[in-house]
Amino acid sequence: MTYRKAEIRPFREEDEAVLFGLASLDRGADFRTIAVLERETVFVAELAGAPAGYVALSRVDEAIRIDQLFVSPEHEAEGIGRQLLEWAEGYAISERAARLEVVVEAGNRRALEFYRGRGFAESGENLLALQLPGSIS
Repeated sequence: MTYRKAEIRPFREEDEAVLFGLASLDRGADFRTIAVLERETVFVAELAGAPAGYVALSRVDEAIRIDQLFVSPEHEAEGIGRQLLEWAEGYAISERAARLEVVVEAGNRRALEFYRGRGFAESGENLLALQLPGSIS
């Protein structure tokens, strides 16, 4: 793995088409991808001035939920996903959320390993959660 430090910044309107295109490379982006980009809190990871991935977050009760975390296939294994996840955790703490959650399908071993390796635990059907500092379990 070659680690590359990304600049993480808030989503800008002009990012929409590029991020939709990146998401299309991996999972076939659709109308839901556009809705997420337009309505949720989105942070973009940039390398050399170009988007390399993004994380989309929403508030669900006392939690911040990761709705989408995507890294461009050309930047996989460079630490971008981990940086986006750390940013999401910091954002959730700043929003005084009790936990950071993510929905992962049971068959998605790669995603399950990624989140479990970073402290997430089962919290419901297809739901993983990370208890945040200062929250009561």
